Amino acid sequence: MSHDPETLRRALLAALSSAGGDAVEDPVASGRVQDLTVDAEGAVRFALQLRAADPGALVKQLRGAAEAVEGVSSVKVNVQLPRTAQAAPAGGGGLKAGSVPAPTPRPGILADTDHVVAVSSGKGGVGKSMVASNLAVALARRGLRVGLMDADIYGPNIPLMFGQNDRPQVVGEKGSEMIQPLEAHGVKLMSLGFLLEEDQPAIMRGPLVTGVLKQFLEQVAWGALDVMVVDMPPGTGDAQLSLVQTIDLDGAVMVTTPQKVATGDVRRGVKMFERVNARVLGIVENMSGFTVPSTGEVFHLFGQGGGEALASELSLEFLGSVPIDPAVAAAGDAGQPTVVSAPDSDAAKALDAIAARVWEQVTA
Repeated sequence: MSHDPETLRRALLAALSSAGGDAVEDPVASGRVQDLTVDAEGAVRFALQLRAADPGALVKQLRGAAEAVEGVSSVKVNVQLPRTAQAAPAGGGGLKAGSVPAPTPRPGILADTDHVVAVSSGKGGVGKSMVASNLAVALARRGLRVGLMDADIYGPNIPLMFGQNDRPQVVGEKGSEMIQPLEAHGVKLMSLGFLLEEDQPAIMRGPLVTGVLKQFLEQVAWGALDVMVVDMPPGTGDAQLSLVQTIDLDGAVMVTTPQKVATGDVRRGVKMFERVNARVLGIVENMSGFTVPSTGEVFHLFGQGGGEALASELSLEFLGSVPIDPAVAAAGDAGQPTVVSAPDSDAAKALDAIAARVWEQVTA
């Protein structure tokens, strides 16, 4: 059912004005709610300029207020972090939102993409890119239009995992050229690995990393997508901050292995996303156990239950565990993600179930 956009817009402004309660200055009157748009189908978009003193729950409150307005079908909020340093939390140095170069969010970025999901980790070597690749392919096999952006600038593994080493073509008129993404297994792909020579290292400082991500978001002809999966680099650096300050992220999937050295780093990654008001969809535990084919005996080579325990501790959904399977590594090296090359394997079934849970989360 369609509604008059202007009537909806007035109702939305009224709801957003009072959403923060008495403890927060009127978000609309103060100019923090910007660029509010609503179409005839009730799809709402607006930018929110946060202030350092704003409570962490403000984004959630405003989104909820907009979703509660009759006639609203969906809400996207482009969060703009404070330009000044945020106050440091007790017991440690605080995240300074303006301490790294990052572009200002604009509602038009990825306007034809319905959902954006980041796959991240606290440390390298936990299988983050494997999870991102299989997540993207599993969603595409459900009939969804899927893109996969490789934001791991220093270690771009997506080309190898999808068996693609072609160079992307540039299309369009001079002055408005766009990069045409490659495609494999039903997924549109973009990676710095497509643009570098084999074994050429990406030697660049933070501002250049930000520039590459900005180009992948704005100058790639992604077309209409149901979901974009972003394979993030490990850690809590420039790429993570640039992403959450540039686009409206639906949420992040955190990948860990069972041992404490991995879950401890993931805990820090979760806190980073929370401090920049980005939703964490849940935790995936990779390399959870190895089953001996001849006996069925399970060996927990990297510990047991660390990911599920961390999810419980942080009140996050445990999205699932992926067992150790040599076929998973072979599939990645062969450019055939496990959900394609061995769909009946335990690992593929686990990855497919994780994709289903992620999709339920972002569309709930």
